Amino acid sequence: MADYITDIKVSLNAIEEQQLQTQGFFTIDENLNKWAGGDRIFLWYKKESNSAPITRLQVSFNNKMAEGLSDAGYIKITKDLNAGAGLISRPMYLWYFKGHGQYHTPIEEIAVTTKSKNEAQKFGNGWERLACDLNREVGGAWIHIWMRRTQQTYICDVDATDSFGVDKDNFQNGYIRVDEDTNRGLNGSFVFLWYRQTTDPERALTDLQISTNNHERENFEQRGYTPVNVNLNDETGAGQVYMWYKKSMGDNPIMGMTVLVKDRAIPDYEKNGIIVIHKNLNAGNLNTMYLCVKK
Repeated sequence: MADYITDIKVSLNAIEEQQLQTQGFFTIDENLNKWAGGDRIFLWYKKESNSAPITRLQVSFNNKMAEGLSDAGYIKITKDLNAGAGLISRPMYLWYFKGHGQYHTPIEEIAVTTKSKNEAQKFGNGWERLACDLNREVGGAWIHIWMRRTQQTYICDVDATDSFGVDKDNFQNGYIRVDEDTNRGLNGSFVFLWYRQTTDPERALTDLQISTNNHERENFEQRGYTPVNVNLNDETGAGQVYMWYKKSMGDNPIMGMTVLVKDRAIPDYEKNGIIVIHKNLNAGNLNTMYLCVKK
C-alpha cells in the first residue's frame, strides 16, 4: 500500500457504500450531511502503489467556481455533498488533482470534523483545512474536510481574486483557493483568498495581517508589509479590507492559513496556538469572518 492517497469517492446510500467497500476503499466515519436532514453521505479513499498521489482537494458551491477547476484539469466527484438537505440547498462538489512539482506535496491522510474543538486540534497539529463548511447554508453541524501531507509545508505566496477569470491560471500555477467567499452574504463580488505551499521553510512567509482603514494601511506600509491588491469587501460599500504579508529572517514560518466564520470557535483555535486576526473580513455584514494563521 502506498503512503499517500490515490483515489477519493463519495457515497450517497448504503448500496454505494457496499460497492466502495468491495473495491478496496476505506471510509471516513462521519456523515457529511450531519444534522442537515439530507442523505447519509460519506467520504472514501484508497491508497495504491501503482497510481499517482492526490495533491489537491477543492470544493465548489457555484458554477463559476467549478469552471476554473474543470479548465485546470481537476477531477470532479459527481456526488452532491448537500444531497437531500432541504429545498434551499445548493449543489456542492468535491474536486481533486494529481499534480507534481515544487508546489505539489502528496496527501497521505484525510479526515472530517464536525466540532470546532476537533477542528482547532487538527489545525494546531499541522493538518490542512478545506475552508468551506460542507453544510454551508443548509444548517446542521459544521463539516470540514482535513488533509495531512507527506511532508510539512509552508505558505510561500498569497493572493486574492474578485472575479473568476484567472482561476484556471492560479490553479495551474500551483495556488490553492480558500473556498469561502470573503463577501459571504453580501451583494458584492465573489472574493477568495489563495496561497501556494513549499516544503522549504526558508522560502516561507512569516506574517499575515489585515487592514480595515487608512491608518492601518499606512502602519503596515511603514513596517515593510506588502499588500495583496484586492479589496476583500469589493463592491459592497462596506469599507476596504486588505490582506498584507511579510517575510522576516529569524521569524517562525507560516505553516497554514484558513478563514473562520464562527465566533464561538475562536477560543478553541487560540487555545491550540492558532493566531486569529480579530478583524472582520466580511465587514458590513452580520456574518463575521476571520483570517487564521498557524506557525
